This record gives sequence, C-alpha cells and structure tokens, in this order.
Amino acid sequence: MSDWLNRPNWQLAIVSGTLVGLSYPVLPLGFLAWIGFIPLIHILTKADPWTAFRLGYLAGVFSNLFSLYWIGFNSGAGFLTVFASLIGAILYLGLFWGLFALVLAWLQRRLQIGLLIWPFLWVIMEYIRSFGAMGFPWINLATTQVSYLPMVQLTEITGSYGVAFWIIFLNVGLYRIIVTEANRIRNSLGLVIMLLLIFVSGLMRIVHLENKSTDTQLTVAIVQPNLNPNDKWENSKREFVFDLMDSTLIEALKLEPQLVLWPESAVPAYLRINGYRRKRIEQRVMDAGIPLLTGSVDKEITEEGISRVYNGSLLIRPDGTLETYHKIHLVPFGEYIPLSWKYPLLKKLNFGQGNFDQGQKYTVFELDSVKFSNLICYESSFPQQVRKFIKKGARLITIETNDAWFGRSSGPYQHYDLAILRAVENRVPIARSANTGISGFIKLSGRSFNKIPLNQSGIVKGTLPIPTEISFYARYGDLFILLCIISTIIITGVEWKRKNFT
Repeated sequence: MSDWLNRPNWQLAIVSGTLVGLSYPVLPLGFLAWIGFIPLIHILTKADPWTAFRLGYLAGVFSNLFSLYWIGFNSGAGFLTVFASLIGAILYLGLFWGLFALVLAWLQRRLQIGLLIWPFLWVIMEYIRSFGAMGFPWINLATTQVSYLPMVQLTEITGSYGVAFWIIFLNVGLYRIIVTEANRIRNSLGLVIMLLLIFVSGLMRIVHLENKSTDTQLTVAIVQPNLNPNDKWENSKREFVFDLMDSTLIEALKLEPQLVLWPESAVPAYLRINGYRRKRIEQRVMDAGIPLLTGSVDKEITEEGISRVYNGSLLIRPDGTLETYHKIHLVPFGEYIPLSWKYPLLKKLNFGQGNFDQGQKYTVFELDSVKFSNLICYESSFPQQVRKFIKKGARLITIETNDAWFGRSSGPYQHYDLAILRAVENRVPIARSANTGISGFIKLSGRSFNKIPLNQSGIVKGTLPIPTEISFYARYGDLFILLCIISTIIITGVEWKRKNFT
C-alpha cells in the first residue's frame, strides 16, 4: 500500500476526493470515508502551503462532484441555471478543502506539528462551512455513516461533528500503520478495539432507547401524493391537484390519527388568506376533529405596505383556528438571491428562482399536550436550527419537503438521511412528508419505520413516543466544537514552545 502512495500528487488528490465523494448515500459505500483521506494525508505531510491548497482544492472538487452531482438534476429551472448551480457549488465548497489543506501545510512547515491536529482542524472547518447564507452542512462527513446507525449514536453528545472527528482520526491512524513498520500490530489492534467500542456502545444505546417506555405518544398520518411539482401551479392542473389532495385527506382521516401531515407547498394556493380554497379542507378537518399540518406558501402586507411572500406551513385546527410557520433558512439562488433583503433590486434578477422572504420566528405548535415544530425542506440539514426549536420546547419534529426536483438521484436519499441525524442528535422523533418521497417515521434511535419509497404515492400511520428528556447536544450545543478549538490552540502552542525553546 505504501508503494501505491508513490504516485503523482494530483492523482492522489483525485483518488482521495473520489473515495470520499462515493462514500455519501445512496451507494452503500460509507466505509470508503474511513480510508478516503489516506492519499491526501500522504500529500499534505510534505507539501508547501500553496501546493497543499491546490491539491486539497482538487480533492474537494472531486468529492463534491460525486456527492452533489444530483444538483444537476434539478428540473425546476433551465439547463444553464442548473448547470451553473452545480459547477458553482462544487467549486465554492472545494475552497474549504483547499483552505483546510493550506492551514495544515503551513502548521507542518512552521511547527512540524504532525498528524495529531488533523481531526480537530477538519471539525472546525465543517463548523465554519455551516454558517452564513452559503452555509452547507449537508455534506458533513456524518452523512456518510448514517447506514451504520450505531456509529452515529455519539452525535447525541458531540453533534454530527463527532462522527467527522472519528473518521479523520481513523484515516490518520491507518496512514501511520501503512507508512510505519514499528508497532504495526499493536496500532492496528488499537484501532479495531476503538471501532468495536463505538459500534457496541452505539448498539447498546439503540436497544436501550427502543425498550424505553413513555406515557406520551402522538399518532400521525403522513401523506405522500407523488405529484409533479412542475405541473402543480398550471391553471389547467390546479383542480386536479386540489381533488387529489382532498381524496388523500379523506383517506388519512379514516385512519383516525391525531395529526395529518401534508408535504411542502401541498396545494397551489395561499391557503391562509384564500378562504375559498381553504374551505373544503377546513370542513374535512372540522368534521373529523383532526388537525392538518400542510406546507403552504403565504403572503402578508406589512404596516409599511410592503408585500412579503413566504414558504411556510399552516396548521389547520378543528376549531377553525390557524397557525403558521415561515421558513427561516431559505435555499440560496433557489428560493432567494443572497443579500436581496438588503438590496431589493437583486430580486429583479431572474434565474428561475423564487423570491421568498425569510421567516423570523421559531414556531412551536402544541397538540394534545405535545409540543412540536416543523422544518421545511433544506432546513433539516442545519443542526443548529433544529436545536433552536428543541430549546424552545419542541419534543417532536415534522418535516415537509419536496425533493421531486431531483428525480431518482441520490439527493432525496441524502436528504432523508439528514433527518435521521437530526433525530439522533436531539433524541426527538421525526415524521417526514415528502411530495414524491422519501416519507416516513424516525425513532429517537434513528431507526425508520413505515417508509414510503421514492416516486410512489401512499399514506402511512405511525405512533411516535414523545420523550421527556432531550440529548446532551440539544441541551448544551456545540461544546465539542469548543473542545476542538481549545485542543487546536493547545497543540499548536505546545509545538511552538517546543520548537522555539528547546
């Protein structure tokens, strides 16, 4: 294996990026992330900072190409817009790999800091990448490990970043075993024992959670209509859509749940302000005595006379009252143009995107003493946002989404796996309704049940135990990140002192 590493650096960078990119769902290749960084480690142990940046960037571009190719399947915009979005995302996100490599090479050249700092710096990089309008935690390394459910149980303490730390640590350990003959057997045994401990402790945690009883439960009926979103807003198709959703509501209510869940933008109307379109739905809800939570675009006029349009959700109660949630984290260049809130002229740019306004309130609904909050589509990829809902009292999360834009690509599968991470991180159950899939229920342990496959219509009912306690991560947040930052400072300081005072 060490002989294989004696190849041109650019080839090793491409191999690293490809292996890591292929480890993301939907292919069952998450184990590739355990070894995918080894060629890159070999490069960065001897590269100067500028060379490291270029090679790290190259690896990042290839990783993003394989993990995010599905962006190019977006049927909701024209070819040029979609192609530009794909290329832009790949090139932009590759910068984080490049900067990570640059910092490592700089530290190595100045301080000969070694491999110990790798996991800490990678975690810090992922954390930085999650912030701002262009934040994108979707591709955090934890996403690669969801199919190994025991592996991700530690996220209830560390958040998803703990999984990334372990993956990089494993790569570093394997690299040292490959290139160093001394203590090879002992080091290999140590890594195997650590891997077994993580899996066994995770498995025990799953068993404990699934055998734990609770007095509070909520029964939800999830609807997956499997509608083509490109046709939904056409005038000729609107009546068909309303009739279809009405029929699904009738069937869902027959299951006698405590809540019916429809997907994102379920019907082509501003339901809250359109009494005519809401009337039939409202009557069904009143007759059955069962509330409906539906995705619905919304509009309001401010006191200054400014029109605001939101991607939102609407809770329709049997007593006729309505409650709304407006999506807080919008998709950049998909649902809005970044900085358009500050420079309204940007809204006039038309790339086929929406021009929604950002919601401001972390809404918590209450139903039969159960407090819950709703996420809309892209929001489920942001752990910090989900945690804010939990801190405000939510003990159940519903997700409404429309992944139909991306067809049968890996996008919808990755998106569903992100919901599993959010359930485990916060130890709250999740009910997820997607227009064309994947819909289903997720337990506190992360196990799914009653899933509706992609591109199928269906209605499923599930009962979710509501926890009385939340996870360490939900309560205290990203303390693991703080630990990584402090550890990085200590390691750097010790090496600096060693070099300058010995």
